[in-house]
Amino acid sequence: MQLGLRANWQQFTRLLIVNAFVGGMVGLERSIVPLLGQRAFGLASATAVLSFIISFGVVKALANLFAGRLSDRIGRKGVLVVGWLFGLPVPFLIIFAPSWGWVVFANVLLGINQGFCWSTTVIMKIDLVGPARRGLAMGLNEAAGYGAVSLAAIAAGYLAATYALRPQPFLLGIGFALAGLLLSLFFVHESHGHARYEAAMLASALEQAPAPGQKTQPPDQQAAAPSFKDIFLFTSWKNRTLFAVCQAGLGQQLE
Repeated sequence: MQLGLRANWQQFTRLLIVNAFVGGMVGLERSIVPLLGQRAFGLASATAVLSFIISFGVVKALANLFAGRLSDRIGRKGVLVVGWLFGLPVPFLIIFAPSWGWVVFANVLLGINQGFCWSTTVIMKIDLVGPARRGLAMGLNEAAGYGAVSLAAIAAGYLAATYALRPQPFLLGIGFALAGLLLSLFFVHESHGHARYEAAMLASALEQAPAPGQKTQPPDQQAAAPSFKDIFLFTSWKNRTLFAVCQAGLGQQLE
């Protein structure tokens, strides 16, 4: 097992493609759903039209919260596949929606899809590249995801202008969801072992060369891993920097 972008470029590339499909699911919806609310369902209020974005942002924030913990318990690949299973019904619900409530519910599922899949692809890329290239891994991930958001929005707008608001634009979503699910299921490999490998290397290095003045403790006396509650309180409230990051991320999703 090796860490690094060059050693894991094939798996890393597959994850970039998966995240592009994740971004594509959002892009095709953002350009079409507001028009659908006004023209197909007769929504005159901007607040009512944008209710699908609010439901998406809140649910995605909660999905992000649980994605990390679940990826340690059931594996990164498991969370990624489950995320795509939530995303698969989304385009069908919008295509056949008889009321606006169906569209809002579809965005709840899309929020789970985005929270699980986007967050998990970030975690898996960080697992693969190790500590030296994490910034580069994040940059490539965001470039692939948001690049796909813009391209999918352009493609969906073209299909809507050429044909109709539905179903043609959302046929892309069916393709994105199926491709993302199949790629995640059959071609993406579990990366949790890379994280364990890095942790073992770090622990070994600390044991061999403890910091000046640092006292090593036997394994049974070492501090226990923080609980989910402790992590949530620390990142969401107690640490001001992480609190600001969380608030900015939630605001970005609602925007």
